[in-house]
Amino acid sequence: MSAHHKINYIEIPVKDINLAKAFFSSVFGWQFIDYGPDYCAFDGVGIDGGFFSAKQAVSTVNGSVLVVLFSDDLIVTQGKIEESGGKIVQAIFSFPGGKRFHFTDPCGNEYAVWSDK
Repeated sequence: MSAHHKINYIEIPVKDINLAKAFFSSVFGWQFIDYGPDYCAFDGVGIDGGFFSAKQAVSTVNGSVLVVLFSDDLIVTQGKIEESGGKIVQAIFSFPGGKRFHFTDPCGNEYAVWSDK
């Protein structure tokens, strides 16, 4: 399959790169490559991307794109998010095809987690 015109990379603003790295490493097992104090990259997580230092946070309330992660077990993932400093902002709900919930990371960015189980 050609990569031409496909989404290739995503960059996410974070208020604290070290806090974001610790959270995503703890909850989802992500690993990072640092490119100075204001940027780090991640790969092998479904789509490659990076975190960059910013004062803003992403939220659907503000019209932001929503990054949605997949989980084999929503309850376990939700627990890990809360244990690692994340906050559930929309409880688990059903939609055609599965269930999901929304959370914010410790930097205040909104994400969702879904499952077809």
